[in-house]
Amino acid sequence: MTETLRVRPKVWIGLAIYVGYVVVVFVVQQLSGIRYTALGESGSNLFLGAGLSLIIAAILLAITTTALGWWRPALFEQKRSVRWPIIAPILMAVALLVNLASTDWGSFDTAFFAASVVLILVGFTEELTTRGLLLTALRSRLSEGWVWFLTSALFALMHLMNAFSGQDLLPTLQQMGAAFLGGTIFYILRRTTGSLIWAMLLHGLWDFSTFAVIHGTPGPFGGFGTIIYAIAGITALISVAFVIRGAKERLPAAA
Repeated sequence: MTETLRVRPKVWIGLAIYVGYVVVVFVVQQLSGIRYTALGESGSNLFLGAGLSLIIAAILLAITTTALGWWRPALFEQKRSVRWPIIAPILMAVALLVNLASTDWGSFDTAFFAASVVLILVGFTEELTTRGLLLTALRSRLSEGWVWFLTSALFALMHLMNAFSGQDLLPTLQQMGAAFLGGTIFYILRRTTGSLIWAMLLHGLWDFSTFAVIHGTPGPFGGFGTIIYAIAGITALISVAFVIRGAKERLPAAA
């Protein structure tokens, strides 16, 4: 696989991409002047406060990945892990469907729905940054256990920027804890399917569903999605060792 890479993976490259992504998204969102807690107030708020930064980041990430020649290791495993831990991502998909079924679709106008769809891009940008490019870089030096932990932890830390964009610290910390569980679920989905693409899709649709269900008046089962998600996260923590075990995904570092 490494023969096709334009740049051999190094840990510092992955970390630089991670920091660069966070900075770009944070700066663009700050320039919009829209606080995180006001994103759901209108379609324009959601697009300018979140969607625009994702579009810019997606373009920059695509250019970076192409320049490095890292598309294949970023998107695909060399060998899939055992399959049964995929139960955690399946549970998360069920939680997603519960969210969508509980959404007050009548409260959506065209602009808000269009901006919400743009949010699906977060699956591409955040997954490519953490469990794509950063993962590829970390595998050049670290064991797979550290690769899982660091990609999930840094994915969680990424959400700390919401505290600097108007969200209170306590819900931000709770969001970070949930993100670590989600990162573990997405890592398992990559390992069990052999591709990051499914994680990108699940991640994007999950964020879409979480914004959708809190817009307007949720249905009677609105809170069940969160409960099922928690069960999925606990299941992921229990089963992640099995997808790590025996992994031979390590890539050689550059000389």
